[in-house]
Amino acid sequence: MLFCSPTSPGSCADITHARESGVVKLLAEGPPVEILADADCQGLGAQTGGRVVTPPHRKFKKSAPDWYEEMHERRRKAHSSRRIRVEHGIAHLKTWRAPARHLGRREHVDDTVQAISGLLSRQQTADMTLPWQT
Repeated sequence: MLFCSPTSPGSCADITHARESGVVKLLAEGPPVEILADADCQGLGAQTGGRVVTPPHRKFKKSAPDWYEEMHERRRKAHSSRRIRVEHGIAHLKTWRAPARHLGRREHVDDTVQAISGLLSRQQTADMTLPWQT
């Protein structure tokens, strides 16, 4: 887990939340990393110098040529197979009892999610360390 933004009241699109929380600016000016995003963040790649990678945009809405359908499907599957680790990380975070059944005050959710993501990151790096490397 690289970043957990604070929660905001009400519903908000992912791309708007990324812009308002400063993630776009951080990515544009920060170290060269590649972020695998979903289709909700379409367009952030141009704003971050290509650091945000989204699934390919569909150019043909109707009656696309066969060659385009095949190419689009290959590119979509390639992105999906790379992004599956991100989805698994998000799912792992959501399976913890605290965020799944949060009944406390809303202003404490951010701290809870930050703590759990820190624990998950620590656990994942500990799992990657082999016994003879410690």
